[in-house]
Amino acid sequence: MKIGYAYLKDKLNLRILDIRDESRIGSVNSVVDLPGGGMLAPKNMAPKEDDLIGHLLFALKHEGTKLQVLSEAMKHIPAVDMCKSITAAPSSAYLRKAGYLWETFNKADLDIGAPTAGGNYIDLYDEKKYITGPSEKVKKWRVNFNGLGSIAYNPEVRRTPEIDSYIKEKILDKTNEYLKTLDKESIDRALSWAYLSETEKSFEIEREVPSPTKAQAFVNLLRQAHEKTPLTEDYLSELQSATISNDFEKAASFRSEQNHLRKSGLRGANSVSYIPPPPDLCNELMTHFMEMANELPKERVDPIVAASVASFGFVYLHPYMDGNGRLSRFLFHHALCMSGNLEKGHLLPVSVAMKKNEQLYLQALESYSKPSRKLWDARWIGEGDFDFTFKGEESTYRYWDATPCVEFGFKMAKEALEIHIKNEVEFIAAFDHIWKKVEAEFDIKGSTLHILIASALQNNGEVSKNKRRKYEQEVPPGAFDLIQERATACLEKATWTPPQP
Repeated sequence: MKIGYAYLKDKLNLRILDIRDESRIGSVNSVVDLPGGGMLAPKNMAPKEDDLIGHLLFALKHEGTKLQVLSEAMKHIPAVDMCKSITAAPSSAYLRKAGYLWETFNKADLDIGAPTAGGNYIDLYDEKKYITGPSEKVKKWRVNFNGLGSIAYNPEVRRTPEIDSYIKEKILDKTNEYLKTLDKESIDRALSWAYLSETEKSFEIEREVPSPTKAQAFVNLLRQAHEKTPLTEDYLSELQSATISNDFEKAASFRSEQNHLRKSGLRGANSVSYIPPPPDLCNELMTHFMEMANELPKERVDPIVAASVASFGFVYLHPYMDGNGRLSRFLFHHALCMSGNLEKGHLLPVSVAMKKNEQLYLQALESYSKPSRKLWDARWIGEGDFDFTFKGEESTYRYWDATPCVEFGFKMAKEALEIHIKNEVEFIAAFDHIWKKVEAEFDIKGSTLHILIASALQNNGEVSKNKRRKYEQEVPPGAFDLIQERATACLEKATWTPPQP
């Protein structure tokens, strides 16, 4: 038998996402967490079959805070039943949480006076189970709302061993410390590569090759992130227009029509892979999203947590008809810069890492987009034309589990530093070493020498036959051999993979 959140969803026929980690009655003596999520509870601890408040309190006590379920379940609990339970145990921490949430989601007051005369404030989210945000005190119930967002829009991030481990690593501090070990020229060259590569890979993820003008515009955007400009509709629309080459797709405001994402190679309704919230809901949620994205980096929340929920939260809301993916990756950098933990001018090339890990990126995106798609009916009217009907509740988009997205964000940030930036720095050192050796013995045009060295470092140290034929009229055979000899020696000592120039 299902209990807690899974019971409430089924019993009340809630039109929300499926509960991934269901709790059930089992042959156990105490509550036991299951490896894949969820738990087993002994029969004597299980609430009675029709005891909605009992299942609600079991869920709050043992399963954490899931606002998507709570926001809908509260609407089915009569005020008289909630008042009776709270009056019987006015100091109960879980009933105080329940009372606060009942009033919030029913937009009504419970006629019980103050539930408790005193006592400490209790957190809505247990800091041992969740990554939490700044506290907002609710005096009547002596409850702290400490989610990452607000009661109107809140991504939930569960504490996992992986996330806790990443937080302890302080990846941004390591980035700043590593770059301080380099001379100014090496820093400038590595960051120049990082900005250009971040731009190219962000476009490549969208299956697009930017023109030089468009690439430079995006580089300028990335540098602009350090200006710490707060997010507003006007500012985001300005950024969107700067990333779009088609004038007809440039936006002056958030969308006023329904959009959707499609899988290539499929036709009809089966091609629709994700449907973001309807325009009116999207516009409302963007207000709450921007408030969260502006505040989180300033608080004690880890900057990469803030960056991940901003980046993925934006792409799930999809406030524009085009350019959302690219802009979502810009917002990752914007959050890091807003935190002040990344020194001005520094950049973690996370899109380079994402491009290298596109399958993992897709899995992170689909952790929410795939189950939410089930709450829509999509009827194919004609090629490119659909009729969409939302079968779910608004809470589907208000409260979502961002845990997989945050784990992915940390993984990409760490890879961006430990592989891609460090690879480029070592590539620069090897390149300069070979250049000096060759220049000391041969007089070769700089642009030609650059091509030959870079090519050799990316071709297992070999100067290819094609390159030798192409430049045989201006480069002596001995220079080809020296470049190949030095490049091979550098690669034999290296523990890195040369990045693309």
